[in-house]
Amino acid sequence: MMSAPDFWWRTPPAVPARLLQPIGAIYGAATLSRMRRPGADAGIPVICVGNFVAGGAGKTPTVLALAERLAAIGERPFVLSRGYGGREAGPLRVEPARHGAAEIGDEPLLMAGHVPVIVARDRPAGAALARSQGASLIVMDDGLQNPSLGKDLRLAVVDGAAGIGNGFCLPAGPLRAPIEGQLGETDAVIVIGAGEPGEIVARKARSAGRPVLRAALSVVPEVRARLAGLSVLAASGIGRPEKFAATLRQNGASIVGERRYGDHHPYAASDVAALIADAKAQGCVVAVTEKDMVKLEPLWPADERERLLAVPVRLGFEDENALAALLLQALSGSGAAAAAHP
Repeated sequence: MMSAPDFWWRTPPAVPARLLQPIGAIYGAATLSRMRRPGADAGIPVICVGNFVAGGAGKTPTVLALAERLAAIGERPFVLSRGYGGREAGPLRVEPARHGAAEIGDEPLLMAGHVPVIVARDRPAGAALARSQGASLIVMDDGLQNPSLGKDLRLAVVDGAAGIGNGFCLPAGPLRAPIEGQLGETDAVIVIGAGEPGEIVARKARSAGRPVLRAALSVVPEVRARLAGLSVLAASGIGRPEKFAATLRQNGASIVGERRYGDHHPYAASDVAALIADAKAQGCVVAVTEKDMVKLEPLWPADERERLLAVPVRLGFEDENALAALLLQALSGSGAAAAAHP
């Protein structure tokens, strides 16, 4: 997958964005109209974690954080994913020992190491499979703009450093639909990390009467300790590779080089050979995201395994009580989310 064009993130909007804006307006209106359609009843609560823009905003760590908290209160959450980048249409339950990223996508494979995951392009069929296998609720990975399944709680994740870019809709900007309209189809906004772009979205959300939750990503302690003073080659195939590089620096790593691949990059043996050669030449280790690790590890030679370091991150919320209240509203069928989906 190619990287997002730079002009998406420039404010005020650049010339290419302004030229494409009429097309974006049509695309955004069509998407918003689709978002407003009623969805099928899953028979169990559905919590959707999506975002307003194309590209990475932190959905995967948010899904895992919610699943962990729901399991802690006795629920049996299943994640429902489209399986972007995988060839399987589903519905199927991900088995990490049997499935690979090429079949079911990198993010479902990563999440399946922590929580049961169903991959299905047909979301209602995926929800039915999850329910048949004992799910007490569904955490839907992406799908804020997909109307096929009814949602009891609709959460939009926002990267604080990126926000909504130039505020235009695809292909003129990163928005999938106009922000005001999307806020009307969202129950709460989660802003991850600091930054004025995120503050702008937070202000818009509050003006629309939507609660805003603050959250931050942190590297797991055992890896954070290893990163301090470590020379690394930063390799990532994610939506915003600069974010990964910033995380490494913030945790004390010395970046001697970067290899930025497109989001959901399908790594090949040639990529691995090149990374190892680069790391050997510079006397460093290759640091990768968890999402990249699930694809790289099967290709990585066993005798070079010490040269590969995954950097897992976990999401923490500033106000756990506010988050808990939203989740309990969705589970009980009360509150703003339920009112929107009687």
